[in-house]
Amino acid sequence: MTPTIGKPAPLFTAESTIGPISLEQCQGRAVILYFYPKDNTPGCTTESQDFRDLHADFLAASAVVIGISRDSLKSHENFKAKYELPFPLISDADETVCNLFGVIKQKNMYGKQVRGIERSTFLIDAYGVLVQEWRGVKVPGHAKEVLQAAKSIG
Repeated sequence: MTPTIGKPAPLFTAESTIGPISLEQCQGRAVILYFYPKDNTPGCTTESQDFRDLHADFLAASAVVIGISRDSLKSHENFKAKYELPFPLISDADETVCNLFGVIKQKNMYGKQVRGIERSTFLIDAYGVLVQEWRGVKVPGHAKEVLQAAKSIG
């Protein structure tokens, strides 16, 4: 399943570093869901730090940032503490949320086919409607691009 721009984003409730979190509880603010492959890997760490460094700007734009990967809650808690991430991280070990957003893909890793998260970001407006998506994200400049998009809908 993949969500459709201009339609309501798939609803979910999932465990996060701040307890259960649902998309419904975020309504009234824009939501940035960024899916990343793995805690403590170079690209994922840089991406998370970029969202961290712009966090005050996202808040000023009435936007909530939420990171999602298949890592355990314990891994997320350590990752969040190590890099002082001010936003929640969802543990989606069973891929429920990943499947709702269609981010699980076959990827080529060192010549082997592996199943994993395609780095993707979704911008959902204050009414729960998917406004924009980025798939196959390249990290440099991405968080700034998402911030500009969030500001444009605020």
